Amino acid sequence: MSFQEQLQEIFVTEAEIPEAYRLQEELNQKTYLSNGEMCNWTGDVHTVLSPICIRTATGLERKVIGTYPLCGPEEAMASLDAAVAAYNNGRGEWPTMSVADRISCVEQFTRQIIAKKDEVVKLLMWEIGKSHGDSVKEFDRTVEYIYATIDALKDIDRHSSTFTIEQGIVAQIRRSPLGVVLCMGPFNYPLNETFTTLIPALIMGNTILFKPPKHGTLLHYPLLEAFRTCFPKGVVNTIYGRGNQIIPDLMKSGQINVLTLIGSSKVANELKKLHPKVNRLRAILGLDAKNAAIITQHADVKLAIQETLLGSLSFNGQRCTALKIIFVHKSLADEFLKGLAEAVAGLKFGMPWVDGVSLTPLPEPQKPAYLKECIDDAVAHGAKVINENGGETVASFVYPAIVYPVNKDMKLYEEEQFGPVIPVVPFEDLEETIEYLIESTHGQQVSIFSNDDDEIASLIDPLVNQVSRVNINCQCQRGPDVFPFTGRKDSAEGTLSVVDALRSFSIRSLVATKLNDKNKQLINEIVNSNSSNFLSTKYLF
Repeated sequence: MSFQEQLQEIFVTEAEIPEAYRLQEELNQKTYLSNGEMCNWTGDVHTVLSPICIRTATGLERKVIGTYPLCGPEEAMASLDAAVAAYNNGRGEWPTMSVADRISCVEQFTRQIIAKKDEVVKLLMWEIGKSHGDSVKEFDRTVEYIYATIDALKDIDRHSSTFTIEQGIVAQIRRSPLGVVLCMGPFNYPLNETFTTLIPALIMGNTILFKPPKHGTLLHYPLLEAFRTCFPKGVVNTIYGRGNQIIPDLMKSGQINVLTLIGSSKVANELKKLHPKVNRLRAILGLDAKNAAIITQHADVKLAIQETLLGSLSFNGQRCTALKIIFVHKSLADEFLKGLAEAVAGLKFGMPWVDGVSLTPLPEPQKPAYLKECIDDAVAHGAKVINENGGETVASFVYPAIVYPVNKDMKLYEEEQFGPVIPVVPFEDLEETIEYLIESTHGQQVSIFSNDDDEIASLIDPLVNQVSRVNINCQCQRGPDVFPFTGRKDSAEGTLSVVDALRSFSIRSLVATKLNDKNKQLINEIVNSNSSNFLSTKYLF
């Protein structure tokens, strides 16, 4: 059997889909959450095609798994009005609610979504082609993140429950919300990375406009009822439709206080420019990344191969933290390439429900053609596909390609391929790798592979000023979630971690007065009567 035929064989007929992973019926979403109500939709819809193709008598066809509303600017603006009204210039029920009560709402929400785990996991598999194991991990990690956020907020609030006295002034300093947050998450981690911005924004007292990603929309539908019942009217609103049709008017309104987007820097730049008062807009952005691995002549090649494999091909390389270009010292190039090709050949490929599968179909319909374009461009400029069958494609599945030697004339040198293509660049002088990172428009992370402490030290000092995280002898990654997650240049704006996210979606505010007997009595009366949720000495456990 040829390799093309092997790739064809991974796609199955409808009857061959295991019962445990089968979608019993299409999920045709006909409602959306706005102003505390599930609003009916009878207009145009978007048909959701899975990256999983089904073998039919006429060939491979992407499976239709459902539809969702294609709302327009009118519906989006109505949801914005609801969020603005719920915030009510900071006077609404949610922004003035006590921290303890907001936490209680989020805890209730979490309990409700846990009951939807199986449904969400199955939709993750079918919508973006993520393996069952990784889909379960994404859901579980999201729940863990929510609980970690709650614990972090309690800790912040405990520190804020005291008064500070300086130079005859007594003050209590707390964090307060910013306003209306427009939240847009990515397709590759449509649940986890969306919630790592949405949940901290919400729990800090902001109101939310939430636009699900184009790929990974339906999986949020089972969670809408939990949003509706656990939070006050208008606090969380979902908007659906073509981004270029519904988002511009929202930004032009000037009523968006915070833009949080995980996507491309080009889109972020265009959206920010639409806001009439940019100084009033806070942006928390996770953007493009072209993370490099630097494998020096003193590296442990076996370890470098292992970490490069994971770093470049986990979820088919479709992660912002993926290793997207590999620099290897010429003296190790042959050994490294041979070992990496063997490691890629050992990866299991197939449908998301296959036990132990590493490589699955790609969710973006245009991605296989783009990756082929990148590979062809590299070959035209002198590179070769090193591994057997590299770049072979059938429908939505692309087999990983190791491309070598890559140089600056190729697309793969600068463009973020966001897929299973591994560009490898030979180098002789470490200065070449430093110059690459200096000239790059990206600045998220880098991985250094070396067992020479002097060599590593010589790289750390210049590179920490080019990227936000330097990884030693391991792949790039986001976690643990308590670590700062950010980037330089066009890779990010703002910092996300459990604690940093709470700070990003809030601002320090304080109540202060001159320390005299009359003001002491006044403050004590307010605190003792529990008449203010802000000026309070309540201690959260």
